[in-house]
Amino acid sequence: MFYAESHSFFKPRTIALLVLVFLLSSMIDRKQLSSNHPFVTPHTIQSIVHSSIANMTFDGHLCFDDVQYAAKDFGNRYHLMPSAVLHPKSVSDISSIIKYIFDLGLSSELTVAARGHGHSLEGQAQAYQGVVISMESLRVPKMSFHTGRDPYVDVWGTLSNAGISGQAFRHGPQINNVYQLEVVTGRGEVATCSEEQNTDLFHAVLGGLGQFGIITQARIALEPAPKMVKWIRALYSDFSIFTEDQELLISSKVAFDYVEGFVIINRTEVAKYYNPEESEYIDQEIDTQLSAMNYIRSTLFQSEVSYVDFLDRVHVSEIKLREKGLWEVPHPWLNLLIPRSSIHEFAQEVFGNILKDTSNGPVLIYPVNKSRWKNSTSLITPQEDVFYLVAFLSSAVPSSAGKDGLEHILTQNRKILHFCGRPHLGIKQYLPHYSTPEEWKAHFGTHWEVFYRRKLAYDPLAILTPGQRIFRREKAFGLQLPTS
Repeated sequence: MFYAESHSFFKPRTIALLVLVFLLSSMIDRKQLSSNHPFVTPHTIQSIVHSSIANMTFDGHLCFDDVQYAAKDFGNRYHLMPSAVLHPKSVSDISSIIKYIFDLGLSSELTVAARGHGHSLEGQAQAYQGVVISMESLRVPKMSFHTGRDPYVDVWGTLSNAGISGQAFRHGPQINNVYQLEVVTGRGEVATCSEEQNTDLFHAVLGGLGQFGIITQARIALEPAPKMVKWIRALYSDFSIFTEDQELLISSKVAFDYVEGFVIINRTEVAKYYNPEESEYIDQEIDTQLSAMNYIRSTLFQSEVSYVDFLDRVHVSEIKLREKGLWEVPHPWLNLLIPRSSIHEFAQEVFGNILKDTSNGPVLIYPVNKSRWKNSTSLITPQEDVFYLVAFLSSAVPSSAGKDGLEHILTQNRKILHFCGRPHLGIKQYLPHYSTPEEWKAHFGTHWEVFYRRKLAYDPLAILTPGQRIFRREKAFGLQLPTS
């Protein structure tokens, strides 16, 4: 942990330590919902599920009993019990069940949600009285994993959102690095799509919040991984200097490969990847980069770790929290995309007034270049050349009524969102969650009409991913676009 003296930018006695992370190398209707409530068990499972879907034949299997785990996710706030869980062994399994439900038409209100490793925050991968597809069961022949272990995350979920990390300033989000997808649409049709084939579907699914199809295969860009990382941390007591240095790093032609910041009220880190034979050259490059920066000189800290260990750093923290019983707790995270022109006003209000401390979890902050982001996908971002990701990664202590309790954190989040609702700020949510169609329309803005048309084309019965609460299954789509 690093601490610095308070600065006049913030309220008296509020400490602002800001942490950068620099690395070098390759990428890798709240209806029926409530916070922190017990599992919602349907009194009567729809007879159509038992009588018809239960008789379907799959390469995998359909389970009606052991389904409770599919009503949980990382957010640990929403628990919506499905009627069944499909464990597919083939893409045909996924296509068959969606097509069957689609062919039932409006006589059924069944919905389908794809669940990977359960990292959703707001029940997005849950399907109340519907069917959850356990994507962990789907293994195509060409898939293999280092040392035979399952990965910690799945590709499908990040591609349905964006996939943002400290390397996004250079490579763009993960959805920018996709060559081709195989998708099962809300009609049950299996389609291959890319920039050259079924282009509209390709753009719709990337960042599409699971509204247009379930991704069953993805061809993505990779690079050889380096062996080592130079991990550099530096502290700042002035927010303006902190952001200036971050923007310097993402604009430099000879830059670090990974840039990430932390507000601890506050701290900063940096890191660099390399191979052993490049050590001397890397040291010179680091010195050159650091000489142009204005961090507090006495706070610079450097370490060297293997590339694998660096990537595994979050998982190591997870293991420690699990051992202490602090992992299976509510995670009321809030992720925002903030234009550069608004970041200082945001910091002054949120870090100076609303957020009194950050003991409930890390606060990430780092800029990205919009020029590295494609405009054709479904992802919504601020309309400026540079914008910041600010992520409040809070954990709540169960049963606590204090500052570390869920209600306090949610109240804090609501205050932040209320401030962010000022139109002139131009702030957008990342991993968005809203309660009403009107809020979703406001989120998409001028892109709503395209989003709606794509829904009409690829999932007209609103079967897929009901947990996003954008479209309601019981309301059939008309032939005309809404006027408002």
